[in-house]
Amino acid sequence: MSVEPTSTSTARYERILVTGGSGFVGRHLLEALAGAYPEAQRLSLARPGEPAPDRRWTPIAFDLLDPKSVDAAIAQAQPDLVIHLAAQASAAQSFLAAEETWRVNFDGAFNLASALARHAPAAVLLFASTADVYGASLVDGPAHEDMVPRPLSVYARSKLAAESMLADVLPKTARLIVARPFSHIGPGQDKRFAVSSFAAQIVEIESGRAEPRLSVGDLSVQRDFLDVRDVIDAYLRLIAVAPGLPDRNVFDIASGETRPLASLVEKMRALARRDFEIVVDPARLRPADIPIARCDAAKLRAATGWSPRRAIDETLVDLLDYCRAAAEAAK
Repeated sequence: MSVEPTSTSTARYERILVTGGSGFVGRHLLEALAGAYPEAQRLSLARPGEPAPDRRWTPIAFDLLDPKSVDAAIAQAQPDLVIHLAAQASAAQSFLAAEETWRVNFDGAFNLASALARHAPAAVLLFASTADVYGASLVDGPAHEDMVPRPLSVYARSKLAAESMLADVLPKTARLIVARPFSHIGPGQDKRFAVSSFAAQIVEIESGRAEPRLSVGDLSVQRDFLDVRDVIDAYLRLIAVAPGLPDRNVFDIASGETRPLASLVEKMRALARRDFEIVVDPARLRPADIPIARCDAAKLRAATGWSPRRAIDETLVDLLDYCRAAAEAAK
């Protein structure tokens, strides 16, 4: 499950701060950053009294929604690199919790940017946005960084607004990298997301705790699926080349290959230890879904030399094995 540090590192960072380190992407990122920057002071946002999710990181407690708390933490930490992952990241959930989504995704980013402007004006900030910002524009063809965004969910609209705000609020001495990854999956992902939900259901079916029926949404949609560890590698490569980038940057992260969601379900069926039928659940059909999301990420490849290294079959094996181990541990 580890991510090998990128060999393209040129930047040196002394004080690294990560928000959202306890999340799906964050846990993989903390491991990779500890390997890539072993000499740096490494701080991970945690709740008061909560340990950092990785023992190689020091927890730093502050509330992203409390401006004074954020200001005091940034003044103390003086980071030269910040990776902002903390978010309400479920597009489906965002329709049910619009106010919370905007508070976390926009207000939290605003408070962080304001504090950085005052106390760490030369820092590099990598902001984990989303390819969902392209929304309805994806029906016009493959995404690219100059495509006009037309977001279709509360989640995507809040992320797009945060992108614009960060570009304005951060001083020109700071370097902003906005990353727009396409669908990423892998071990440890929340069950709210489609592929991880399928994996969790399959493990329940294998154990006999659930009937052999896999509940799904629209399997005809086509997405550019990435292994989360390849996304982390892209992040590391971007921060490594940050000194040579302009002060404001946007990068898509994608493999260039789209797959119907149905093809992943069939691969998982072949890996499952018990057969099952597939049942469409209307509750899993997402509003404002687009049929296909494509992108070739040429800008990212040109800037960093990045390309995905993990085959989708490997990702699905790791995801299922992770869910099996988690289920066994929960007994």
